[in-house]
Amino acid sequence: MAGPGKCFLVTGPPGVGKTTLIMRVFETLKASNPNLKVQGFYTREIRQGSERVGPESLRWPNVGKYKVDIASFESLALPELQVRENTDLFIIDEVGKMEMYSSSFFPAVLKVLESNIPVLASVPIPKFGRDIPGVARLKNHPGAAIFTLSTSNRDAVKDQIYSVLVDSLSKR
Repeated sequence: MAGPGKCFLVTGPPGVGKTTLIMRVFETLKASNPNLKVQGFYTREIRQGSERVGPESLRWPNVGKYKVDIASFESLALPELQVRENTDLFIIDEVGKMEMYSSSFFPAVLKVLESNIPVLASVPIPKFGRDIPGVARLKNHPGAAIFTLSTSNRDAVKDQIYSVLVDSLSKR
């Protein structure tokens, strides 16, 4: 399993900017280290005006008001979660309820953690005080560091995650 400080989890309410923060951290890391080898995926929201319609490429079965297309999701995400020797960092956006509809997804995430390659991932905030079991398992992982995002701390959290990732990557 990943060692201490190898699994960096970003959580917060829907729409707070978890994906945006992860993309900004990625862009900053790439700018400072153009040879950085990153694997993973992110999920872009589809919006109609200001209303969230659902995530791109996820459509069936239903999760709340959204549909999840498991085959499309797996064809995109699972190859990106295959551990390769030269990978420096995994980015997984997100490990949530929709992704868990794939029976292959969470085992692939666990294999990534076993690789000891740093992971930056987003996870949903607990609903009604209860985490999704897989998310709870990630949060309780000995190498997990959890960053709770709010509208008031986004820049500070971005800088903090960037710093811990630079430190973690320099030790590889």
